[in-house]
Amino acid sequence: MLGKTYERENCSAARALELVGERWSLLIIRNAVFAGMTRFSDFERRLGVAPNILAKRLDGFVADGLMERRDGREYVLTEKGHELGTVIVALTEWGDRWAAPQGPPILFEHEDCGGPVHVHARCDDCGREIAAADVVAVAGPGADPQRRPPRDPSRPRTA
Repeated sequence: MLGKTYERENCSAARALELVGERWSLLIIRNAVFAGMTRFSDFERRLGVAPNILAKRLDGFVADGLMERRDGREYVLTEKGHELGTVIVALTEWGDRWAAPQGPPILFEHEDCGGPVHVHARCDDCGREIAAADVVAVAGPGADPQRRPPRDPSRPRTA
């Protein structure tokens, strides 16, 4: 059986996977964010997930601060949980491109105006939209000083 944690990884992506990387997790969050689901029975009926698995995931989301229990019957997203909506949009767009041969099964629209919603990577300094191939990872303030890769001196430093 696979473990749930990545103790050797000093990486925010690994930490995020510890919270939502198990099977069904992102689909439960997806339904809470975009379908407004809050009740156990609605998640169970819509997803077809086994009740014991669903209970474990929901309890984990509450323990990790992604959801709160209300009235003993509802699981309501916190701000932390709601922010996963952007991750789900990005993952869905990737899936639309690489895993949806018939085209996107759902589209995301801005509720107010009906315009399409997409996730874009944009440089904070120059404002240009960038592709993942144009992004490099550098050590941040939470990096392990013992494992910090040396910085390429030819790359300009940002403030």
